Amino acid sequence: MIPDKGFVSTLEFPDPHATWVDGLVAVGGRADVGTLYHAYSRGIFPWPQEGMPMLWFSPEERGVLVFDELHVPKRLQRDLERDEGLRYSRDEAFAAVIAACRDQKRPGQQGTWILPGMIEAYLNFHRAGFVRSFEVWRGAELVGGLYGVLVEGVFSGESMFHRETDASKKALVYAVSELQAEGLDWMDTQMVTPVVQSLGGRTIPREEYLRWMKKSQLAWNRPGRR
Repeated sequence: MIPDKGFVSTLEFPDPHATWVDGLVAVGGRADVGTLYHAYSRGIFPWPQEGMPMLWFSPEERGVLVFDELHVPKRLQRDLERDEGLRYSRDEAFAAVIAACRDQKRPGQQGTWILPGMIEAYLNFHRAGFVRSFEVWRGAELVGGLYGVLVEGVFSGESMFHRETDASKKALVYAVSELQAEGLDWMDTQMVTPVVQSLGGRTIPREEYLRWMKKSQLAWNRPGRR
């Protein structure tokens, strides 16, 4: 049993296997700290649509990136080794990262799911200690980054952005190294985008994902871990 840390959810989440069309598992509730905590700890994430109640999903297939399977292309590796003008940070500019992710233009997509209410929700979740951001800087300019949720030993990548070539990939490689240092060995990417796929991401069935999640939660909560 994963501890609930005293958080109260505004929605009673069902079994994550009990989904409707496209992995939809619940409708309604608020994206406050307690509700987000309960959702992510069950393998469920919000995917809002403007003008509708909050939608919560547990898709049949889940994108994952196993850290031992991380593939860094040779050109990207050379850039990482040679470009001494970049600086990397974590949790230094979360508000700027989520705003940049909202504004990032994505091929084949119109609009964004990062609506104003979700920005406020993740800002609060970040203040509560459950959201990580990873930044890439060139001088004083934020050129790339990503953010995600870390709940009970499972990191769920939410969104990334770049303002120069490969900056989002560099942010992801940096995030992997930082999360490994915290004892994690994989991350949930929800979907496998071309960027994630190029670095070794793949999909697994929901049942396998939920097994991985429970194993990571048990390891995170084992006595004496911290």
